[in-house]
Amino acid sequence: MELQARVRWTENMQFLGISGSNHSLVMDTSAEHGGTDTGTTPMELVLIALAGCTGMDVVSLLRKMRANFTGLEIKVHGERSEEHPRVFTKIDLEYIICGQEVEEAAVKRAIELSQEKYCSVLAMIRSTCPINYSYRIVKGLADRL
Repeated sequence: MELQARVRWTENMQFLGISGSNHSLVMDTSAEHGGTDTGTTPMELVLIALAGCTGMDVVSLLRKMRANFTGLEIKVHGERSEEHPRVFTKIDLEYIICGQEVEEAAVKRAIELSQEKYCSVLAMIRSTCPINYSYRIVKGLADRL
């Protein structure tokens, strides 16, 4: 399977990223680095991609398990090295699952399967950076996230 994307410089440090499926997003950086802070930074996008990938896995797996969940939020925090290239040196994921009757065993299994087998973004990053995770279940509706 081949994926494609392109990035077009627009002005200052702003770029427009266009996926092969024709979706777009703006990337930029802070004024401190020559940008105007009009978009997400590339390194933030790495964290978003990671959380999105594992999140899609977890939702799919919980649905297959017929888990009664009403919401999922994944908080992701990355620490970067001080020296260039400023790669991630540690990433922490916190899965917050919402629902009245969510079984912890299902949540734990879905996250483990994503972490160990399914999440391709995680597999790529994990080879160079430790990724830790935790989870908690919030009893109630997703609006409590």
